[in-house]
Amino acid sequence: MDSNTELMEVPQMLPPPPGSFIDREELIQYVGEFGVSQGYVVTIKQSKKDKVVILGCDRGGVYRNRRKSVEESERVRKRKSGSRLTNCPFELLGKREDGLWVLSIKNGSHNHEALTDITQHPSARRFTEKEVMLIKDMTEAGLKPRQILKRLRQSNPELLSTPKHVYNVKAKLRHGNVTVRRFKSLRPQTSGEGNSHSSTTTEPSWRKRYPPRERDSLWFMQNRAPHFERVPNLIGGRFVDSQSSASIDVINPATQQVVCQVPLTTGEEFRAAVFAAKRAFPLWRNTSVTTRQRIMFKLQELIRRDIVRGIIVTKPQDKIALTITTEQGKTLKDAFSDVLRGLEVVEHACGMATLQMGEFVSNVLNGIDTYSLREPLGICAGICPFNFPAMVPLWMFPIAVTCGNTFILKPSEKDPGACMMLAELAVEAGLPNGVLNIVHGTHDIVNAICDDDEIKAISFVGSDTAGTYVHARASANGKRVQSNIGAKNHAIVMPDANMGATLDALVAAGFGAAGQSEDKLVERAKALNVNAGTEPDADLGPVISKQAKDRICRLIQMGVDCGARLVLDGRQIVVPKYDLGNFIGPTILSDVRDDMECYKADSLDEAISIVNRNKYGNGASIFTTSGAAARKFQNEIDAGQVGINVAVPAPLPFFSFTGSKASFAGDLNFYGKAGVHFYTQIKTVTQQWKDFRSSDGVPLQALPLSNSPSSDGVSLDLQSNDIQNSDAVSRHIPNSNGVSLALQSQDFQSSDGVSLALHSEEFPSNDGASLALPSKDFQNSSGGSLALQSDDIEISDQVSLEMQPNFPSSGVFATVPLSDDPHWTQDA
Repeated sequence: MDSNTELMEVPQMLPPPPGSFIDREELIQYVGEFGVSQGYVVTIKQSKKDKVVILGCDRGGVYRNRRKSVEESERVRKRKSGSRLTNCPFELLGKREDGLWVLSIKNGSHNHEALTDITQHPSARRFTEKEVMLIKDMTEAGLKPRQILKRLRQSNPELLSTPKHVYNVKAKLRHGNVTVRRFKSLRPQTSGEGNSHSSTTTEPSWRKRYPPRERDSLWFMQNRAPHFERVPNLIGGRFVDSQSSASIDVINPATQQVVCQVPLTTGEEFRAAVFAAKRAFPLWRNTSVTTRQRIMFKLQELIRRDIVRGIIVTKPQDKIALTITTEQGKTLKDAFSDVLRGLEVVEHACGMATLQMGEFVSNVLNGIDTYSLREPLGICAGICPFNFPAMVPLWMFPIAVTCGNTFILKPSEKDPGACMMLAELAVEAGLPNGVLNIVHGTHDIVNAICDDDEIKAISFVGSDTAGTYVHARASANGKRVQSNIGAKNHAIVMPDANMGATLDALVAAGFGAAGQSEDKLVERAKALNVNAGTEPDADLGPVISKQAKDRICRLIQMGVDCGARLVLDGRQIVVPKYDLGNFIGPTILSDVRDDMECYKADSLDEAISIVNRNKYGNGASIFTTSGAAARKFQNEIDAGQVGINVAVPAPLPFFSFTGSKASFAGDLNFYGKAGVHFYTQIKTVTQQWKDFRSSDGVPLQALPLSNSPSSDGVSLDLQSNDIQNSDAVSRHIPNSNGVSLALQSQDFQSSDGVSLALHSEEFPSNDGASLALPSKDFQNSSGGSLALQSDDIEISDQVSLEMQPNFPSSGVFATVPLSDDPHWTQDA
C-alpha cells in the first residue's frame, strides 16, 4: 500500500496535452504550470512574438545555448551546481492560427530525472504579481530590501527569495525595464485565491470601448452611433474579440437602432473555450465548497449593486435592467423582476454546503459504514432564450459552478448584453479563469455543444422545436439534458373568484381569460400604457423583433378566422416617438373553442379536461374562493406547476421548476434539489476499518466472515485475531467430512511451510479417536512441524501410542485423519 502511494507521488514528466489558447501569454502560463506539476521547468527557447513561440525544458536555469569562442571552448568548463550541461530534447511549439494560439508537441521526452524539489529551481524565487506591487509600494515608502523581504515573509513563510532578488526587482521597476504583468511563481497556490486581481481591475476591454459620458446618457442607449461594437467571447477568464467575420445585429425593438453586433463564434474559438473549461476543472472541483459559496455571496452582492443603480432612470449607468430593456424591449419594472428572480437562485446557491450533502448509514454490517457523495460532472453547458436574458442564465451557471463544475454559456443572439454583464460580475466576484466561459452563435454552436465529448450535461430553455432537437441530439451523444420547452400556462376562473384580484393577476400575467369578467378585463387592458420600456410610465413594451410581431398577428387572425370574437384588437397601435417599434397592444379574444389558443368551459370538470388534453403541462392556475374546487383542481390537473389564486405558479428556488408533459424534456428539473442532482453524480462508498496483519506486517482489510459456510456447508468461525501465513495470504480451510473447525491465532508449521492456526479443541478422527492438537511442536518425517498433545491417541490397529513432544521423525510417524480415507500409519 505504501509503495503504491509513493509511485503515485513521483512526477511522471509528461508533456502537456495540446490545446488552443486565446493568446501567447496564456499558452506559456499553462505550459509552465503543467511542467511544474510534472517535475520540470519550462523556458522560452525561441519566440516571434506575434507568430510562434518554442518552449523547452530548463534543467537548472543557469546556462543557455550560446556560441563560444575557440579559446573558451578549449578551457575546462567548471561544473556549477544546478547547471544545464546537456540540453534536454523536450520541445513544444505554440503557433498562432486563425487568431488563436495552438499548442503542439514536437518532442515530449526528457533526458534527465524529475526535479525532486521544484522550489530549489531558480525560477521558484520569482515574485508573484501581488508581491511585486507590494515591493513597489514599500520601496516608495522608503523601506530597504531586507525590511521588504521580512514583511513579505510574514504573509508568505515559504518565500525563497533573497534581498538580492528584491533589489533586482526594485532596479527593474525604477528603470522601467519590467512591467507588473506576470511574475508567476512556482510556489503552489491555494485554490481559494481565484482571481485576486479582478476586484482591483477596472472595466474589461469590451466595456471600455463605450465612452463613459455617452454611456451615462439614456439617449445614447436608445440611439447608439452607427459605429457599434461587437460583443466579445469570454474564454479562460478574458473577454476576447472573435475572429469570425460573420455577425448578427442586436436591434433595439423600440427604435430599430443597432445596439451591438454578436459574432458567430468559430469552431476554433469554441474548442478553446472547452479546453479552458477542461483545464480549470481539476483545481475548481478540489476547491472547498465554502470558498465556492463565498464567491456566490460576492456575486449576489454585485448584482444587487448594479440592479439598484439600473432602475435609476436619470442615471442608468449601463446596468443590467436597462440593458435588458434596450435589447429585449420589456419595461424597466419587468427587467428588474427578471434579474431579481435570477438573483434568488444565486442566493440559493450560497447554501450549497447543505444542498450537496450525501447520506450516511453507520454499521450496516459488523464494523462497516456506507455513505454517498455528490461529485461534479465536469464541463456543463447552457443554451439560453431571449425572453428572460438574465433570469435563465442565473438558473444555470451559479448552481453548476458552485457544485464544482466548469461552465460554457451560450446567450441568445438577440439580447446577449445582460448575460455578458453577469459574467463580468462573476469574474469580479472571484470566479477563477476558465470556470465560466461564454460563446456566441446560432445552429453551429448549438450543434458543437451537443456533439463535444468533453461536455457532460446541457441545460436548455427555449422553443419546443429547438428544445426537442437539443434533447434528442445531446442524449444520443450520452449527455444529461434538462430542457424547458413549450411554456404554455392555463388559467381557470371560477364564478366565485374575487374578480378584482383575479383581473389584476391575469392582466399582469398576459391576458389569459374570458367569460363573465370580459367587460372589466377589456376596461383594464385598455388602461395599460404601451410605450418604450425605458419610459418611466410604460406598462407594456415592444416585442423583441419584427418576426415575433408578425407571428403574434398571424395567431390573432387565425383565431378570428376560426370563429373567435375579437373583443380588443391591439395590432394597429401606434406609439408616439417610436413609430418603427415592434408594438402590439393588449388583445382579447372571446367565444373561442378548445382547439384554439384559449378556451371557455361550462364547468370545472370540463375546464380540467380541456387543460389535460393539451400536450403542454408547464403550469395551470385556478382562481376561486372554494377550497373544495381548489383541492379538486390540485389533484386532477395534469401540469407540473399548479397555482391557486396565483397567475404564474413558478416556485422559489427552494423547490424545482417542475414543468411536465411536452413542456419539459429530461428527468431532472431546474434549480432546487433536482438542479443540484442534475449537475452532480452520486458515488457510494462502503468502508471498514478492521486490521488483519500478514507475515510482512501489511494490514489486510477484509469483510467479517463469522459464521460463513465452507464449501461443504460447514460453518467456519474466523476470529479477528492475527492469522499469519508465509505467503501473506489469509487462507480458509474447510473440512471435507462435515466437522466444524475453529481457527485461532496459535501457530504451527505444516509440512509445506504454510502456517496454520488450530484451536486446541477436541474433534473426532475417522475411526472415533479423539484428537487434541495444542501448540506444542514436533517434527514429522518430511521435516514439517506438527503440534500434538501428549494424550493417548488410538491408531487404526487400536494400539495406543504415547506421543511426546519433539521426538525424532525416525520413530513412529502419524498423520491426523482430516478426511475419510487417511489414517494414522506407522513406518519403521
